[in-house]
Amino acid sequence: MMNYYSPLTYVVPPDEEGFYLKTILQNRMGLSRKLLSRLKLTEQGITVNGKREYISIKVNVGDVIEIRMQEEESEDILPQDLPLEILYEDEHLLIVNKESGMIVHPTHGHYLNTVANAAVHHWKERGENVRFRPVHRLDQETSGVLAIAKNPYVHQQISEQMIAHSITKEYLAIVHGTVAEDRGTIDAPIDRDPEQPHIRIVTPSGYRAVTHYETVRRYDGITLVRLMLETGRTHQIRVHMKHLGHPLLGDKMYGPEADVPARKSGGSPAGEARDAAEGCAAGEGVRGVTEADSAAGGLARPSAADFAAGEAPTADVSGGVPGAPSAAPSSAADDAAGPALARQALHAYRLGFVHPGTRERVEFTAPLPADMQAVLDACE
Repeated sequence: MMNYYSPLTYVVPPDEEGFYLKTILQNRMGLSRKLLSRLKLTEQGITVNGKREYISIKVNVGDVIEIRMQEEESEDILPQDLPLEILYEDEHLLIVNKESGMIVHPTHGHYLNTVANAAVHHWKERGENVRFRPVHRLDQETSGVLAIAKNPYVHQQISEQMIAHSITKEYLAIVHGTVAEDRGTIDAPIDRDPEQPHIRIVTPSGYRAVTHYETVRRYDGITLVRLMLETGRTHQIRVHMKHLGHPLLGDKMYGPEADVPARKSGGSPAGEARDAAEGCAAGEGVRGVTEADSAAGGLARPSAADFAAGEAPTADVSGGVPGAPSAAPSSAADDAAGPALARQALHAYRLGFVHPGTRERVEFTAPLPADMQAVLDACE
Protein backbone atom coordinates (compact mmCIF):
# COMPACT_ATOMS: atom_id res chain seq x y z
CA MET A 1 0.00 0.00 0.00
CA MET A 2 1.31 3.42 -0.96
CA ASN A 3 1.72 6.15 1.64
CA TYR A 4 1.19 9.75 0.61
CA TYR A 5 2.07 13.18 1.93
CA SER A 6 -0.82 15.47 2.87
CA PRO A 7 -2.69 16.48 -0.32
CA LEU A 8 -2.46 19.93 -1.87
CA THR A 9 -5.92 21.26 -2.67
CA TYR A 10 -7.37 23.68 -5.23
CA VAL A 11 -11.06 24.63 -5.43
CA VAL A 12 -12.23 25.74 -8.89
CA PRO A 13 -13.56 29.35 -8.79
CA PRO A 14 -16.46 30.62 -10.97
CA ASP A 15 -14.23 32.24 -13.59
CA GLU A 16 -12.51 28.90 -14.31
CA GLU A 17 -15.67 26.94 -15.11
CA GLY A 18 -14.99 24.66 -18.08
CA PHE A 19 -11.20 24.85 -17.89
CA TYR A 20 -9.32 21.68 -18.71
CA LEU A 21 -7.91 19.93 -15.63
CA LYS A 22 -4.45 20.04 -17.22
CA THR A 23 -4.70 23.84 -17.45
CA ILE A 24 -5.58 24.12 -13.75
CA LEU A 25 -2.74 21.82 -12.74
CA GLN A 26 -0.12 23.62 -14.82
CA ASN A 27 -1.24 27.25 -14.80
CA ARG A 28 -2.98 27.55 -11.43
CA MET A 29 -1.24 24.98 -9.24
CA GLY A 30 2.05 25.42 -11.06
CA LEU A 31 2.98 21.78 -11.67
CA SER A 32 5.97 21.20 -13.90
CA ARG A 33 5.65 18.80 -16.82
CA LYS A 34 7.94 16.33 -15.06
CA LEU A 35 5.93 16.33 -11.84
CA LEU A 36 2.63 16.20 -13.75
CA SER A 37 3.81 13.10 -15.63
CA ARG A 38 4.85 11.52 -12.36
CA LEU A 39 1.51 12.20 -10.67
CA LYS A 40 -0.46 10.80 -13.64
CA LEU A 41 1.18 7.43 -13.00
CA THR A 42 0.45 7.51 -9.27
CA GLU A 43 -2.75 5.83 -8.07
CA GLN A 44 -4.05 8.80 -6.08
CA GLY A 45 -1.75 11.39 -7.63
CA ILE A 46 -4.52 13.53 -9.17
CA THR A 47 -8.15 13.45 -8.02
CA VAL A 48 -11.23 15.58 -8.57
CA ASN A 49 -13.83 15.41 -5.79
CA GLY A 50 -12.04 12.34 -4.45
CA LYS A 51 -12.06 10.46 -7.77
CA ARG A 52 -9.08 9.78 -10.02
CA GLU A 53 -9.53 11.60 -13.33
CA TYR A 54 -7.81 12.11 -16.67
CA ILE A 55 -6.23 15.54 -17.05
CA SER A 56 -8.18 16.04 -20.30
CA ILE A 57 -11.53 16.50 -18.51
CA LYS A 58 -13.18 19.88 -18.03
CA VAL A 59 -13.80 21.06 -14.47
CA ASN A 60 -16.83 22.70 -12.86
CA VAL A 61 -17.19 25.48 -10.32
CA GLY A 62 -16.50 24.20 -6.81
CA ASP A 63 -14.67 21.06 -7.92
CA VAL A 64 -12.02 20.08 -5.36
CA ILE A 65 -8.77 19.17 -7.10
CA GLU A 66 -6.14 17.38 -5.02
CA ILE A 67 -2.64 16.22 -5.81
CA ARG A 68 -0.84 13.65 -3.68
CA MET A 69 2.82 12.68 -3.75
CA GLN A 70 4.18 9.40 -2.48
CA GLU A 71 6.28 9.47 0.65
CA GLU A 72 10.00 9.16 0.00
CA GLU A 73 13.15 8.57 2.00
CA SER A 74 16.77 9.63 1.57
CA GLU A 75 18.04 6.07 1.69
CA ASP A 76 21.63 7.15 1.04
CA ILE A 77 21.72 9.55 4.02
CA LEU A 78 22.43 8.09 7.45
CA PRO A 79 20.28 9.46 10.30
CA GLN A 80 22.49 11.13 12.91
CA ASP A 81 21.47 12.71 16.21
CA LEU A 82 22.94 16.20 15.83
CA PRO A 83 21.86 19.60 17.15
CA LEU A 84 19.42 21.18 14.69
CA GLU A 85 17.95 24.61 15.40
CA ILE A 86 14.51 24.54 13.82
CA LEU A 87 12.98 27.93 13.05
CA TYR A 88 9.79 26.57 11.47
CA GLU A 89 8.29 23.30 10.27
CA ASP A 90 5.03 22.13 8.73
CA GLU A 91 4.05 19.31 6.37
CA HIS A 92 5.67 21.17 3.46
CA LEU A 93 8.80 22.83 4.79
CA LEU A 94 11.62 22.61 7.31
CA ILE A 95 13.43 25.89 8.01
CA VAL A 96 16.62 25.67 10.10
CA ASN A 97 19.27 28.03 11.40
CA LYS A 98 22.40 26.33 10.08
CA GLU A 99 25.42 26.67 12.30
CA SER A 100 28.80 27.64 10.90
CA GLY A 101 31.04 24.71 10.01
CA MET A 102 28.20 22.38 9.06
CA ILE A 103 27.94 21.13 5.47
CA VAL A 104 24.42 21.07 4.04
CA HIS A 105 24.53 17.77 2.14
CA PRO A 106 26.86 14.73 2.34
CA THR A 107 29.65 14.75 -0.23
CA HIS A 108 32.28 12.26 -1.29
CA GLY A 109 34.40 11.51 1.76
CA HIS A 110 32.10 13.49 4.04
CA TYR A 111 29.07 11.33 4.78
CA LEU A 112 28.27 12.41 8.35
CA ASN A 113 27.84 15.56 10.47
CA THR A 114 25.77 17.40 7.84
CA VAL A 115 22.43 19.17 7.98
CA ALA A 116 21.01 16.29 5.95
CA ASN A 117 22.05 13.69 8.54
CA ALA A 118 20.46 15.77 11.31
CA ALA A 119 17.24 16.40 9.35
CA VAL A 120 16.75 12.74 8.40
CA HIS A 121 17.20 11.74 12.06
CA HIS A 122 14.70 14.43 13.11
CA TRP A 123 12.11 13.09 10.67
CA LYS A 124 12.70 9.49 11.74
CA GLU A 125 12.05 10.52 15.35
CA ARG A 126 8.76 12.09 14.23
CA GLY A 127 7.78 9.02 12.24
CA GLU A 128 7.99 10.87 8.92
CA ASN A 129 9.40 9.52 5.66
CA VAL A 130 10.89 12.52 3.89
CA ARG A 131 13.57 12.89 1.26
CA PHE A 132 16.11 15.62 1.99
CA ARG A 133 15.65 18.42 -0.57
CA PRO A 134 17.45 21.67 0.27
CA VAL A 135 15.95 24.54 -1.71
CA HIS A 136 19.27 26.38 -1.72
CA ARG A 137 22.77 25.94 -0.33
CA LEU A 138 24.95 27.80 2.13
CA ASP A 139 28.73 27.51 2.23
CA GLN A 140 30.07 25.34 5.03
CA GLU A 141 31.28 28.34 7.03
CA THR A 142 28.21 30.50 6.39
CA SER A 143 25.55 30.38 9.10
CA GLY A 144 21.87 31.22 8.95
CA VAL A 145 18.46 30.48 7.45
CA LEU A 146 18.26 27.36 5.28
CA ALA A 147 15.04 26.11 3.64
CA ILE A 148 14.39 22.41 3.04
CA ALA A 149 11.45 21.20 0.95
CA LYS A 150 9.64 18.10 2.23
CA ASN A 151 8.18 17.06 -1.14
CA PRO A 152 9.00 17.57 -4.84
CA TYR A 153 6.16 20.03 -5.46
CA VAL A 154 7.36 22.45 -2.78
CA HIS A 155 10.94 22.15 -4.04
CA GLN A 156 9.83 22.93 -7.59
CA GLN A 157 7.68 25.89 -6.55
CA ILE A 158 10.38 27.61 -4.50
CA SER A 159 13.02 26.88 -7.14
CA GLU A 160 10.86 28.67 -9.72
CA GLN A 161 10.59 31.66 -7.40
CA MET A 162 14.38 31.74 -7.24
CA ILE A 163 14.63 31.67 -11.02
CA ALA A 164 12.12 34.54 -11.16
CA HIS A 165 14.14 36.49 -8.54
CA SER A 166 11.04 36.86 -6.37
CA ILE A 167 12.70 35.40 -3.26
CA THR A 168 14.18 37.67 -0.59
CA LYS A 169 17.69 36.55 0.40
CA GLU A 170 19.29 38.86 2.91
CA TYR A 171 22.69 38.45 4.54
CA LEU A 172 24.72 40.20 7.21
CA ALA A 173 28.48 40.44 6.92
CA ILE A 174 31.36 42.09 8.77
CA VAL A 175 33.88 43.46 6.31
CA HIS A 176 37.31 45.06 6.43
CA GLY A 177 37.54 48.81 6.23
CA THR A 178 35.01 51.63 6.44
CA VAL A 179 32.41 51.33 3.70
CA ALA A 180 31.94 54.89 2.47
CA GLU A 181 28.56 54.59 0.79
CA ASP A 182 25.33 54.21 2.74
CA ARG A 183 24.05 51.86 0.05
CA GLY A 184 24.97 50.66 -3.40
CA THR A 185 24.81 47.95 -6.03
CA ILE A 186 27.65 45.78 -7.28
CA ASP A 187 26.93 44.63 -10.82
CA ALA A 188 30.04 42.67 -11.79
CA PRO A 189 30.16 39.34 -13.70
CA ILE A 190 31.69 36.33 -11.95
CA ASP A 191 33.35 33.17 -13.26
CA ARG A 192 35.99 30.64 -12.24
CA ASP A 193 39.60 31.70 -12.00
CA PRO A 194 41.23 29.86 -14.95
CA GLU A 195 44.38 29.29 -12.88
CA GLN A 196 42.52 28.20 -9.71
CA PRO A 197 39.14 26.69 -10.73
CA HIS A 198 37.89 26.44 -7.13
CA ILE A 199 38.12 30.23 -6.81
CA ARG A 200 35.73 32.73 -8.39
CA ILE A 201 36.77 36.11 -9.77
CA VAL A 202 35.17 39.18 -11.30
CA THR A 203 35.80 39.04 -15.04
CA PRO A 204 34.13 40.69 -18.07
CA SER A 205 33.59 37.25 -19.61
CA GLY A 206 31.79 35.93 -16.53
CA TYR A 207 28.13 35.37 -15.69
CA ARG A 208 26.00 38.32 -14.58
CA ALA A 209 26.06 38.79 -10.82
CA VAL A 210 24.28 41.56 -8.87
CA THR A 211 24.56 42.27 -5.13
CA HIS A 212 22.81 45.15 -3.34
CA TYR A 213 24.38 46.34 -0.10
CA GLU A 214 23.65 48.74 2.73
CA THR A 215 25.86 49.97 5.52
CA VAL A 216 24.30 49.06 8.86
CA ARG A 217 27.00 50.40 11.19
CA ARG A 218 30.58 51.62 10.89
CA TYR A 219 33.20 50.72 13.48
CA ASP A 220 36.90 51.52 13.60
CA GLY A 221 38.39 49.56 10.72
CA ILE A 222 35.37 47.31 10.11
CA THR A 223 31.77 47.69 8.91
CA LEU A 224 28.60 45.68 9.43
CA VAL A 225 26.78 45.48 6.10
CA ARG A 226 23.44 44.11 4.96
CA LEU A 227 23.38 42.43 1.55
CA MET A 228 20.62 41.30 -0.78
CA LEU A 229 21.27 38.96 -3.70
CA GLU A 230 19.64 39.56 -7.06
CA THR A 231 21.53 36.61 -8.56
CA GLY A 232 23.00 33.54 -6.91
CA ARG A 233 26.51 32.84 -8.15
CA THR A 234 28.89 30.67 -6.15
CA HIS A 235 30.72 32.77 -3.50
CA GLN A 236 28.99 35.87 -4.91
CA ILE A 237 28.99 38.01 -1.76
CA ARG A 238 32.58 37.12 -0.88
CA VAL A 239 33.83 37.86 -4.40
CA HIS A 240 31.84 41.08 -4.76
CA MET A 241 32.90 42.52 -1.42
CA LYS A 242 36.53 41.78 -2.22
CA HIS A 243 36.00 43.50 -5.58
CA LEU A 244 34.58 46.51 -3.74
CA GLY A 245 37.72 46.66 -1.60
CA HIS A 246 36.06 45.34 1.56
CA PRO A 247 36.67 41.58 1.91
CA LEU A 248 34.87 39.69 4.65
CA LEU A 249 36.56 39.22 7.99
CA GLY A 250 37.87 35.70 8.46
CA ASP A 251 37.59 34.81 4.77
CA LYS A 252 40.50 32.46 4.13
CA MET A 253 39.88 32.30 0.38
CA TYR A 254 39.02 35.89 -0.55
CA GLY A 255 40.32 37.95 2.38
CA PRO A 256 43.70 38.88 3.89
CA GLU A 257 43.30 36.66 6.98
CA ALA A 258 45.28 33.71 5.59
CA ASP A 259 48.49 35.50 6.58
CA VAL A 260 47.27 36.58 10.05
CA PRO A 261 48.70 34.33 12.79
CA ALA A 262 46.05 33.05 15.20
CA ARG A 263 46.33 34.03 18.86
CA LYS A 264 45.69 31.48 21.57
CA SER A 265 42.33 32.35 23.07
CA GLY A 266 41.45 28.78 23.89
CA GLY A 267 38.48 28.90 21.53
CA SER A 268 36.02 30.13 24.16
CA PRO A 269 33.55 32.92 23.36
CA ALA A 270 35.01 34.98 26.20
CA GLY A 271 38.52 34.49 24.84
CA GLU A 272 37.44 35.38 21.32
CA ALA A 273 35.67 38.51 22.49
CA ARG A 274 38.76 39.46 24.54
CA ASP A 275 41.03 39.03 21.53
CA ALA A 276 38.69 41.15 19.42
CA ALA A 277 38.58 43.84 22.11
CA GLU A 278 42.38 44.05 22.13
CA GLY A 279 42.29 44.79 18.40
CA CYS A 280 39.50 47.37 18.62
CA ALA A 281 41.17 49.09 21.58
CA ALA A 282 43.72 50.49 19.16
CA GLY A 283 41.01 52.46 17.36
CA GLU A 284 38.44 55.09 18.22
CA GLY A 285 35.46 52.78 18.67
CA VAL A 286 32.14 53.09 16.87
CA ARG A 287 31.64 55.50 14.01
CA GLY A 288 27.89 55.82 13.45
CA VAL A 289 26.08 57.65 10.66
CA THR A 290 25.76 61.29 11.69
CA GLU A 291 22.63 63.43 11.61
CA ALA A 292 24.19 65.33 8.74
CA ASP A 293 24.58 62.07 6.82
CA SER A 294 20.93 61.25 7.48
CA ALA A 295 19.76 64.71 6.44
CA ALA A 296 21.75 64.33 3.23
CA GLY A 297 19.72 61.31 2.25
CA GLY A 298 21.10 58.51 4.42
CA LEU A 299 18.85 56.32 6.53
CA ALA A 300 18.97 55.85 10.28
CA ARG A 301 20.86 52.63 10.87
CA PRO A 302 19.71 49.88 13.23
CA SER A 303 22.25 48.69 15.76
CA ALA A 304 23.91 45.30 15.71
CA ALA A 305 21.75 44.42 18.71
CA ASP A 306 18.67 44.70 16.50
CA PHE A 307 19.94 41.84 14.40
CA ALA A 308 20.91 39.81 17.45
CA ALA A 309 17.33 40.11 18.65
CA GLY A 310 15.94 39.17 15.26
CA GLU A 311 14.73 42.70 14.43
CA ALA A 312 14.78 43.48 10.72
CA PRO A 313 15.73 46.79 9.12
CA THR A 314 13.45 48.06 6.39
CA ALA A 315 15.84 50.23 4.39
CA ASP A 316 15.74 50.12 0.59
CA VAL A 317 18.85 48.79 -1.13
CA SER A 318 17.56 48.77 -4.68
CA GLY A 319 19.74 51.55 -6.02
CA GLY A 320 22.97 53.44 -5.67
CA VAL A 321 26.50 52.81 -6.91
CA PRO A 322 29.37 50.96 -5.26
CA GLY A 323 31.69 52.97 -3.10
CA ALA A 324 35.32 53.33 -4.10
CA PRO A 325 37.70 50.64 -2.81
CA SER A 326 38.94 51.42 0.67
CA ALA A 327 42.49 51.60 1.87
CA ALA A 328 44.15 48.42 3.11
CA PRO A 329 42.44 46.91 6.17
CA SER A 330 43.64 48.46 9.41
CA SER A 331 45.76 46.56 11.92
CA ALA A 332 42.91 46.92 14.40
CA ALA A 333 40.58 45.16 12.01
CA ASP A 334 43.13 42.40 11.39
CA ASP A 335 43.61 41.87 15.12
CA ALA A 336 39.88 41.81 15.73
CA ALA A 337 39.04 39.54 12.84
CA GLY A 338 41.74 36.90 12.76
CA PRO A 339 41.54 35.42 16.25
CA ALA A 340 37.87 36.07 16.95
CA LEU A 341 36.49 34.35 13.85
CA ALA A 342 37.36 30.88 12.66
CA ARG A 343 35.37 31.46 9.46
CA GLN A 344 34.16 34.19 7.12
CA ALA A 345 31.84 36.66 8.83
CA LEU A 346 28.78 35.91 6.72
CA HIS A 347 25.29 35.08 8.02
CA ALA A 348 22.11 34.33 6.06
CA TYR A 349 19.83 36.58 8.09
CA ARG A 350 16.52 36.56 6.24
CA LEU A 351 14.73 34.38 3.68
CA GLY A 352 11.32 35.27 2.25
CA PHE A 353 9.11 33.63 -0.39
CA VAL A 354 5.55 32.60 -1.21
CA HIS A 355 4.68 29.44 0.73
CA PRO A 356 3.69 26.80 -1.86
CA GLY A 357 1.11 25.29 0.49
CA THR A 358 -0.68 28.41 1.71
CA ARG A 359 0.15 30.78 -1.18
CA GLU A 360 0.98 33.45 1.39
CA ARG A 361 4.22 35.40 1.68
CA VAL A 362 6.39 34.14 4.55
CA GLU A 363 9.72 35.34 5.98
CA PHE A 364 12.16 33.66 8.34
CA THR A 365 15.05 35.27 10.21
CA ALA A 366 17.94 34.00 12.30
CA PRO A 367 19.71 36.27 14.82
CA LEU A 368 23.36 37.19 14.41
CA PRO A 369 25.47 34.26 15.70
CA ALA A 370 27.64 34.51 18.81
CA ASP A 371 31.02 34.64 17.05
CA MET A 372 30.05 37.59 14.84
CA GLN A 373 28.28 39.32 17.71
CA ALA A 374 31.42 38.95 19.85
CA VAL A 375 33.45 40.91 17.32
CA LEU A 376 30.91 43.74 17.23
CA ASP A 377 30.52 43.80 21.02
CA ALA A 378 34.29 44.04 21.42
CA CYS A 379 34.32 47.11 19.18
CA GLU A 380 31.66 48.98 21.17
